[in-house]
Amino acid sequence: MKKAAPARTAADGKSAPARKTATAKKSAPLKTSAPAKTSAPAKKSAVAKAAAPAKATSTAAKKAASAKKAAPAKKTAPAKKAAKSAPAKTSAPPSGESHTALVRRARRINRELAEIYPYAHPELDFENPFQLVVATVLSAQTTDLRVNQTTPALFAKYPTPEDLAVANPEEVEEILRPTGFFRAKTKSVIGLSKALTEQFGGEVPGRLEDLVKLPGVGRKTAFVVLGNAFGRPGLTVDTHFQRLVRRWQWTGATEPDKIEAAVAELFPASDWTMLSHHVIFHGRRICHARKPACGACPIAPLCPAYGEGETDPEKARKLLKYEKGGFPGQRLNPPQSYLDAGGKPAQPLAAG
Repeated sequence: MKKAAPARTAADGKSAPARKTATAKKSAPLKTSAPAKTSAPAKKSAVAKAAAPAKATSTAAKKAASAKKAAPAKKTAPAKKAAKSAPAKTSAPPSGESHTALVRRARRINRELAEIYPYAHPELDFENPFQLVVATVLSAQTTDLRVNQTTPALFAKYPTPEDLAVANPEEVEEILRPTGFFRAKTKSVIGLSKALTEQFGGEVPGRLEDLVKLPGVGRKTAFVVLGNAFGRPGLTVDTHFQRLVRRWQWTGATEPDKIEAAVAELFPASDWTMLSHHVIFHGRRICHARKPACGACPIAPLCPAYGEGETDPEKARKLLKYEKGGFPGQRLNPPQSYLDAGGKPAQPLAAG
C-alpha cells in the first residue's frame, strides 16, 4: 500500500520533475517555517533591543531634565556670592592706571611732599590730648588760626575736663564766639568734657571706638587725636585732603569714609599720619581750592590735574600762602622745626 501511492500519482500523468516540484513545494514550507520559528526570537530580541534604547533614552531624559533643573541652582549660588563680594574689591583708578602703577605714583608724591614739607605738623596749638580734642572740635567751619587765637583764653579758664564740664554755657559761648557756630560748639565741648569726666576718669581715651562716642567727635577728629596725641596711625580726611587725592586721581570717591578706605590701601599704616600732614600742608599752601598754583608746584609732573590753576611761574608764585609765600603760619606756638625752616608764628587774636 505504501508503494501504490506513488504509482497512482504516476498514472495521473504527473512526471518525475513534477514529483520533485511537489516535493520541493512541500519542503519549502518546512524551510520557510524554520526561519519563521527562529524569527520569533529575533522579533523578540529586536523588540527588546528597540525597547532598551527607549528605556535608556527615557532614563537619560529624566537625568537630563533633573540636571537642567539642578544646573541653574548650582550656577546661581556662586553668582550670588560674587555679587556680595564685588563691593569689597578695589575699583580701577580713575586715571586708568593699574593698581601697581597708582601705588608707585602715590608713594612718590608722598616722598616728594616729605622733602618739600619736612616740618609738616598738626596746625592746632595743644599741650595735651584734652586740648587737642577740644581744638579739633572747634576747628569745624573755621580756620586753625582762628581756633589757635581762641583756645588760650578757653584753656586758661577751664584747664581740665572737670572744669569745662561744669562751666556756665553762656561764658563759654562768649569765649568761642570768634570761631563761628559758637552755641553748637559750646554744647559739644561741654558735653565731651562731661563724658570724659563720667566715663573715662577725666582722661582722653586712646581708642577710636571710644573717641567717636564723645559729643562732636567723628572719625576725622578721632584720627587727629590718635595720630598726634597717641602716636597711633590714622588718616585725617578733611576738605584739603579730599580735594587733593581726587585731583591726583588716587580715588574717585566723594564720601570721606570711602576716600579713607581707598587711600589707606595705597600706603602702609605707618605712613598715614604724616601723609595726612603732607597733603594738608600742600593743599593750604599751593594746591588751593579755587586757584591752584600749578606753575609753582614741585609735584606738577606727577599731577594729572596740572593746568587747572595758574601755570605761569611768576603769577603762580604770587598765589603761595603761609611760609611758602613769606607769611605767618597758623600756629601761635609752632614746632621748632617749622621755625628753623623759615616759618613764622601766627599773631594772637588781640594783635593788630
